[in-house]
Order: sequence, then C-alpha cells, then structure tokens
Amino acid sequence: MGQVRGASGGLVPVRVTAIASLTPLEELEIDPFLVDSRSQHAMCARWAVEHGYVIARELLVRGLRPDHTALWTGVRPGLDVFVAPSRRVLESALSSVEDFMAECARRGVRVETVGRAEPCYDAQMKARVHRRLSMPTAGYDGR
Repeated sequence: MGQVRGASGGLVPVRVTAIASLTPLEELEIDPFLVDSRSQHAMCARWAVEHGYVIARELLVRGLRPDHTALWTGVRPGLDVFVAPSRRVLESALSSVEDFMAECARRGVRVETVGRAEPCYDAQMKARVHRRLSMPTAGYDGR
C-alpha cells in the first residue's frame, strides 16, 4: 500500500476516495460511461493499484456540493487523495469542480483524474449495464 510520512515522521497509508457519477439509467443511450458507475469505479481502482494505493471509499454522487460532509468525513489533509476517471465525471458528480478543487487545495488534499480513454460501448455492453441497473433486487450481478 502507498504510504506518506505523517506529522510524526512515521509512514502512514494513503487512502483513496474514488468519485463516480450517479447518472440516471434513462441517459444510457446518450452517455453510457456516466451511467456505468461500475466501470468508473473500476477505472479508479486500476489507477490506485498502479500508484501503489487502494481504494478506501467509493462515492456515487450527482451534483454534490463541494463542502458536503459525504466528501470530507474522515479525510486527512496531506494523506488522502480523491480520484475520478475524468474531469467530465467530476463535472457530473459535483455541483462545481472549481469550488471542489479550491476546497481540496484549502484542506491540503490531492485530486487526481485517471486520464484514460473511456470504454466504447456497443449495444451488448449497454444491455449489460441496463440489466445490472434495472434489476438490482433480482440478484443480478451484471455479468
């Protein structure tokens, strides 16, 4: 696990919070990646592993205020990182990316974006996302 030096000089694990966009299923045809939160979180998890971190929290939000407690509960300045697949996801997940970035800077918390290409969704991939999101209580796991 990735670590940084804490205030006492000892090594402290970095905790990563993955941010994904909660986008309604009705928008699947228009923007499948924003609807497919599982793929968004998987992209963040791959980024974390590549950087020697693990995901400590996964947030699934839409239009969340940058000062909302859901973002900041337990976040340690200089020790924790927010990651999202892209700025576009942040723009959907948060009410103001600029205000969020300013709040992160004020609190001493890094924000990263994965910066990889989004998957291309064909009809079969869209159908899997649709089934997974439309039948969550039927025990369907999306495979």
